[in-house]
Amino acid sequence: MTKKVFKIFVLIVFSLSSLFSFASAESHGHSDTTVVKKSIREEIKETIAHHLQDSYIFEITHGVSFSLPVILWDGGLHMFSGAAFHQGEHTVESKGNFYKLYHGKIYKTDSEGHINYDAEHHVQNTRPLDFSITKNVFVILLMSAFMLFLFSRMAKKYSNSLNPGGAAKFLEPIIIFVRDDIAIPNIGKKHYKKYMSYLLTIFFFIWFLNLAGMMPFGIGVTNNIAVTFALALITFLITQFTANKNYWGHIFWMPGVPKPMRIILAPIELLGVFIKPFALMIRLYANMTAGHIVIMSLIGLIFIFQNYFATGAFFGLTLFLSILELLVAALQAYIFTMLSALYFGAAVEEHH
Repeated sequence: MTKKVFKIFVLIVFSLSSLFSFASAESHGHSDTTVVKKSIREEIKETIAHHLQDSYIFEITHGVSFSLPVILWDGGLHMFSGAAFHQGEHTVESKGNFYKLYHGKIYKTDSEGHINYDAEHHVQNTRPLDFSITKNVFVILLMSAFMLFLFSRMAKKYSNSLNPGGAAKFLEPIIIFVRDDIAIPNIGKKHYKKYMSYLLTIFFFIWFLNLAGMMPFGIGVTNNIAVTFALALITFLITQFTANKNYWGHIFWMPGVPKPMRIILAPIELLGVFIKPFALMIRLYANMTAGHIVIMSLIGLIFIFQNYFATGAFFGLTLFLSILELLVAALQAYIFTMLSALYFGAAVEEHH
């Protein structure tokens, strides 16, 4: 009974952790009299945008943060701290060049930090090649190191015992599930082994990042479309480079179809090759982004209405959706892995 109560307590604290982001933003807005006061709706929009946006500073909570290295290539290597931008208020000089942070992107500018626009209000300033360790990149590296540490220790335990304890008791059923319910049914027993390393990596990587995105630190990596694009691109490349001749035959000259129809269907099948990874990218990005926006918006409504009835109602709804989001975090990892296995299976399917 004690363990159940503890688990429920941890779940509630974890699910509503985003509430602290709003609380700190709200208290900051009333404590600093030198800053122009904004409406509560503007503060909510900025807090949500801050939670979703990538950054050159990792902010744990208000007043507690650390800067990340900015690495640019613009006629040479430029390196400086992300804190030098002062959240876009200052222009940074490096080796005679000036750079400004504007709407989360770095632009080359003059000493005054001017941003030029065209007739359609698009920024005309050039952008240097950005290889910076941003917040998302830092979390990806941190999560990769954590997974390497976790599964390396798990592998060592299995080398000494066939029934290890600790995290292995929790992870082993999930690994078997990925093998028996995702890889083998979709790829086949003959070819599934060569894809298992990737399928396990992508499943746990997406799942852990989704869970990390629910923390109040604004580390939603999978709601960055560049990240989901990279993941989908890896699946796309593995599919194409491991495909056999039957896979390409079904695309360009599908058997069992009249020849005139083959000419019509070939471009459609070829288009489908690129639509599949595009669907992977959009599905993961859209679902995780929508979940974060809905939960953060509901929390923001508590500060807008400011009465006991609304607070209780939105608090309960936020708790319910946060628990649901925990399930969605695992579900999206499962869907991405399952569809990847399905594409791999189609690539190595033998002629019948």
